[in-house]
Amino acid sequence: MLDFLRAESGSPGIAIDKDVAASEAEHGHRNAALAHFMASFGNLENPVEEVLAHYFAHCSVSIDCHDLALAGTFLARHGIRADGSRLLGRSDAKRVNAVLLTCGTYDAAGDFAYRVGLPGKSGVGGGILAIVPGRGAVCAWSPGLDAIGNSVGALAALEDFTERSDWSVF
Repeated sequence: MLDFLRAESGSPGIAIDKDVAASEAEHGHRNAALAHFMASFGNLENPVEEVLAHYFAHCSVSIDCHDLALAGTFLARHGIRADGSRLLGRSDAKRVNAVLLTCGTYDAAGDFAYRVGLPGKSGVGGGILAIVPGRGAVCAWSPGLDAIGNSVGALAALEDFTERSDWSVF
């Protein structure tokens, strides 16, 4: 995953913030419960603890807005990576964008779709990546999460962006 982010952004310094990962693991009781639940149905191929360690690491990537937007642009290019190779088929990229639109901002996905009108994914660090299919990706960051876990300032910035640019999937 880090190799992918580094290649797409051109930034070799992207890394896992080990303190954030440890904090995520310490407070990730719901994620652990869900992983055990999925494992009980045979839906995990690896041990739960290994899956959780990777998940918490993925949640703890230290990356700036510029590099995150570059890394997410393959979704705007319908699955084509920065080097021109195909990572996902067009239909698969469409499915990923649909999941981002319907689930990427937790229980606020409907509000995000209404206010921003783009597929997006928020992170615990206060960043939100939004995909503008066929055009590019944009990222906004601001500290201060709402009760659901999304950045208040980043949401406002992305809403303003789509209002001013008129770039929306709706």
